[in-house]
Amino acid sequence: MIDKTVSKAGIYVRVSTTEQDPGNQLDVLKAFASQQNCKVMCVYQDIASGGSTSRPQFHRMLNEGRLGYFDTLFIWSLDRFSREGISQTLSYIERLNRYGVSIKSYTEHWLDTSSEGMGELLIAVMSWMAKQERQRISERTKAGLSRASNVGKRGKDKHKRRRRSDIGKKRK
Repeated sequence: MIDKTVSKAGIYVRVSTTEQDPGNQLDVLKAFASQQNCKVMCVYQDIASGGSTSRPQFHRMLNEGRLGYFDTLFIWSLDRFSREGISQTLSYIERLNRYGVSIKSYTEHWLDTSSEGMGELLIAVMSWMAKQERQRISERTKAGLSRASNVGKRGKDKHKRRRRSDIGKKRK
């Protein structure tokens, strides 16, 4: 039985690659939730780009928020929550608010949707900034791949594709 003065919490963590450890965010967020007098009921972890719509745990979190599994969602930062741009990020936040779920960010203390005010404006600005960062990362990646291609380097290729000049030659 849960004490009525203790809020039910969910935690959402996301990392972009398997080389990153979501535990770095998770441990701190569990302690943060406890400091806020919240009992962690659900933990959601994705390994995916924040700009991707294919984040199964994110969608599970939205559904379980709708079902009332938690009333406060703790996140590391807004860019860990979503990098899909202003309107989509705000749509997620508004959806959670309609479900009675507030969001609290560990690193961005202004991000606390349990109270209205400047938070909405700052969320819009930070959502835009997160989307811009995602675009910059994509541009840098494409530039690096293009440069590597121009100097004859190839990335990791599981299928070992052959160059046109190698067609007809025996593989080693």
